[in-house]
Amino acid sequence: MHLFIATLSTETNTFSPLPTSLQNYEDYFLRHGTATQEPPNLMTEALHVWRERAEALGWQVTESLAAIAEPAGRTTKSAYAALKGEIIDDLNKAGQLDVVLLQLHGAMVAEGVDDCEGDITQAVRALCPNAVIGIGLDLHCHLTPAMEDACDLIIMFKEYPHDDASDRAHEIFELAQRTATGEIKPVMASYDCRMISLYLTKEGAMRDFVQHMQALEQEHNILSVSLAHGFPWADLEEVGTRVLVITDADHELAANKAQELGRRLFAERHAVTRQYPDLDEALALAATVTDGPVVLADMSDNSGAGAPGDATYVLQEVLKRGLTNVASGLYWDPMAVRFCLDAGEGAEITLRLGGKVESASGSPVDIRGRIMRIADNVGQHLGAGLEPLGTVVWFQAENGVDLIINNLRIQVYHPEAFEQMGIDLSQKSLIVVKSLFHFYTPFAAISSKVIFCATPGRVNPNINEIVYQDRALDFWPAVENPFENEAVAY
Repeated sequence: MHLFIATLSTETNTFSPLPTSLQNYEDYFLRHGTATQEPPNLMTEALHVWRERAEALGWQVTESLAAIAEPAGRTTKSAYAALKGEIIDDLNKAGQLDVVLLQLHGAMVAEGVDDCEGDITQAVRALCPNAVIGIGLDLHCHLTPAMEDACDLIIMFKEYPHDDASDRAHEIFELAQRTATGEIKPVMASYDCRMISLYLTKEGAMRDFVQHMQALEQEHNILSVSLAHGFPWADLEEVGTRVLVITDADHELAANKAQELGRRLFAERHAVTRQYPDLDEALALAATVTDGPVVLADMSDNSGAGAPGDATYVLQEVLKRGLTNVASGLYWDPMAVRFCLDAGEGAEITLRLGGKVESASGSPVDIRGRIMRIADNVGQHLGAGLEPLGTVVWFQAENGVDLIINNLRIQVYHPEAFEQMGIDLSQKSLIVVKSLFHFYTPFAAISSKVIFCATPGRVNPNINEIVYQDRALDFWPAVENPFENEAVAY
């Protein structure tokens, strides 16, 4: 057997004015057939698993591109052409292929191409008509007909935060192997839940829903069950939540189970989602907690959803209220990092921090303090993967607010983003993290309370605050019952 593997991943916020260029891929992670020679990150975990599994079976492995960029606006036309072109060129050079496995994102949009994953998989299918084609996707994907038509297997992360990347990689390899040897004949069907929302899978009704998905996979002939949560900050017609079921040669079963599961999710829509307090409400709630660190998520400045990562709204409010014993990060400000590098550790300087990138960034904050530490080429964990942080500065303001500033745009995943710089989070009253949900599990373990906050910014988590132009408003919560005129009762 001959296996071809590659990764191309970014999550596109079509509302963002920040273009995603080839340089953005180079800044974060760009390797040309060598990714498995380095420690894994979230989107290369699959490549490591697939290579290890294939080589254990004596398969030939051709490894192609691994390209990852932090979410922002559309990938430029030239960058997309180069990245897609490298994968296609490597496919052409590889010769006869039996299995093609790609770790993609599912919400990548380029200039002139709204469905990059569908475009890539269609091109792969045209070149490899008889190969087994499987793709792994982030659950914040847009599941499209082009992807379903081109692929034999589509499997998404089940967990948000994403701590199951390796599990899903093993799953897709096993199914691809069984397909290639003729043991199974996968067919798939999807169901549009008519919902757009965010779903934290670690607690409550959504935890039960994921467990139900896993239980369904134990039923006869059901090979895989995935839920595409969708990526809300993309103004595209196919944005939304969809169920995907893969069965062994039974399309009717796949369609029925997908519909059954989708109807269950819609019926539980109020239980599996939440509304988020604004900044005033969140800070008032934080002030009532006296028994340990409170973590406040600055959700709307999450660079992992395409926000600038340098918004100052929370910092300004912390300073205005005279709050002390606070740690906050990550602030993406390469200029401030450069000034700190020039001044050196131990120096006392005044920084003009944040508020630089776009209108959603707010205003810069002039703040005086001491450069406590500078570290280069450090990282933070997301599940088993180690994600880069670039050059990081611990800047301690005169009022006792500890700020983590870096020059690589990325959200907070893990307490080590602060602690490896020397900040003892256990002694803090308030920890402000620029993140949506990925921080949740490790930070919940060290805090007395986690508060999710709809701060001002580019990626407001309250869906009704997103102003769509191209996406029809035939979904919940834009309308209470988008199925109202259909025969199915909910």
